[in-house]
Amino acid sequence: MPLWREALLGIDWLALRMSPVYRGVVVPPGDGSAVVVIPGFMGSDQYLADMHAWLRRIGYTPYMSGIGRNSECPEILSMRLLETLERAYLETGRKVHLIGHSLGGVLARGAGVRWPHLVASVTTMGSPFRGVRVHPFVLQTAYLVRGRILQRQNGPAVLPTCYSGLCTCQFLESIRARFPSSVPSLAIYTKTDGVVDWRCCVGEDPETSVEVPGTHVGLAFNPQVYRNIGAFLAAPRSSSREVA
Repeated sequence: MPLWREALLGIDWLALRMSPVYRGVVVPPGDGSAVVVIPGFMGSDQYLADMHAWLRRIGYTPYMSGIGRNSECPEILSMRLLETLERAYLETGRKVHLIGHSLGGVLARGAGVRWPHLVASVTTMGSPFRGVRVHPFVLQTAYLVRGRILQRQNGPAVLPTCYSGLCTCQFLESIRARFPSSVPSLAIYTKTDGVVDWRCCVGEDPETSVEVPGTHVGLAFNPQVYRNIGAFLAAPRSSSREVA
């Protein structure tokens, strides 16, 4: 899909504010569990403030990811996410739900593979976890980010092959690994995605994937996304408390 379609994200933003879902109506109430929201490529926690506030409004304990801008070595970002994940787990005494937008969803799935004892569920929104097929402009931006990372070499986690398919870091190994069946997952995608190929955002099990209309960026403000997240988080499942 052409990238210009993403200019329509304002429609998603307006639709959210007009929807009763945003006010917490027709959404199952939360149980106080921790939910960490993770921004997409080149984004920071700030643009997920609406979702953060909504999660609190419907009864969850939301946390920003704390990873900073998502334009860093993914392994470094994963370690920052782990710090937030551990803090949320300790403060609530429960496993933590992860919600990631775009590349943030890929980070969330990686965390689910590496630390399933801390993760209650993973929800992805337009996240290309089954391959990397993106708009050429986004790909070019990723090349620029990779060059900046390698130039700075900020930390032992940065490898010469960072941000490439040849990297051998634990993050890349985690997204290549099979996702644990013990961690419930939901993949939300849109076929009118102007940034990534929607077919890379769909899980193998059709029952764990949900299609919604809208834009890639607008998934973070889409009322149908919020409705599906609310239902998924409240779905009956085994206790998320740590068993001694």
